[in-house]
Amino acid sequence: MAENPSVTNFRNYIRIRTVHPNPDYDACANYLESQAKELGAEFQKIECVPGKPIVLMTLPGRDPTLKSILLNSHTDVVPVFPEHWKYDPFSAHKDEKGNIYGRGTQDMKCVGIQYLEALKRLRKEGAAFLRTIHLTFVPDEETGGDEGMGMFVNTPVFKKMNVGFGLDEGYSNPTEKFFVFYGQRNPLPVMVRCQGQPGHGSQFLPNNAGEKLQKVINRFMEFREKEKNKLSSNKDLRLGDVTTVNLTMLKGGVQFNVIPAELCVGFDVRLAPSVNETEFEKMISVWCEEAGEGVTFEFRRKSVPQVITCIEDGKNPWWDAFSSACKKQNLDIETEIFPASTDSKYIRMLGIPALGFSPINNTPILLHDNNEFLNEETFLRGIEIYETIIPALANLKP
Repeated sequence: MAENPSVTNFRNYIRIRTVHPNPDYDACANYLESQAKELGAEFQKIECVPGKPIVLMTLPGRDPTLKSILLNSHTDVVPVFPEHWKYDPFSAHKDEKGNIYGRGTQDMKCVGIQYLEALKRLRKEGAAFLRTIHLTFVPDEETGGDEGMGMFVNTPVFKKMNVGFGLDEGYSNPTEKFFVFYGQRNPLPVMVRCQGQPGHGSQFLPNNAGEKLQKVINRFMEFREKEKNKLSSNKDLRLGDVTTVNLTMLKGGVQFNVIPAELCVGFDVRLAPSVNETEFEKMISVWCEEAGEGVTFEFRRKSVPQVITCIEDGKNPWWDAFSSACKKQNLDIETEIFPASTDSKYIRMLGIPALGFSPINNTPILLHDNNEFLNEETFLRGIEIYETIIPALANLKP
């Protein structure tokens, strides 16, 4: 039985090794250019940073003065450990159940191709859109996004796009339902430095960097436990509603018998939208003061303003159009705060409403995991869903 051409396109996209630390962005851009020609879309390649191309495809609307629709996806994928995979993570192997294995099958090359395939079908049926549709395929999302969408939103090209609403990634739902994300937590990686008196490892030295480090770690982990208990004790809360803290880095020491002059600990912090960042920073300052002299901290990433998209019926026409299209497709949706970080944050910072949505259900959440896969029927169903959602947005009357 011949494979559906949309599935073939998806598998070919997975085979392009846009994996960090050395993504093959050139091969990816060339592939996307061929897809733009097939779609009949205008094509541009913009480099805010040399070697990190942003691909922009445009389908002009009947009234280009109206605010446009942005369909965003990222082209890069996270590193792999091939020894832990059933199949080569860039072979796009399809098993007898129709499961397609490969890095990026869920995060998020599936969505980029689903946009394209849905629009190809709509165009083939003679569909025309009131508003202009832009598709962006951006680099660098998996390393923070600063040199991808983060820079692109400040360019004249983006401003000229006149974006009024954006769609970006979500992730799979293991149940029958579909996740829709209307905001996200703020990633605030923090590094704490504990300085103290160095000396021989046989002594009980005062002003010890190790003792200070222990106090700092205890404070962070106590806070972590409180947030963890808050989530587990309230069935109405989701992961995106609480702040997560995880110890991810430890640095210091030269050899066993030398008490170091400095020890460092790094925490991955994801701040919930309900948490005041200034107050959170003050709390860390108190912890460091309590630990002793010479304990300092710094955030390793610039803070991003917490902006959420209105999802109240009747108060946001973009939401109304999106949710109505979901109802037409009989989708049971769950609205949540995205627990991690996506390029949507850069869109929302500009005051542009945006939703995170990957049309994947009945599928384990495997983004960044070994043996990431997506079933071809789920993938094809996602195209059908976008065939309803995209026109609903692009034909929204002013």
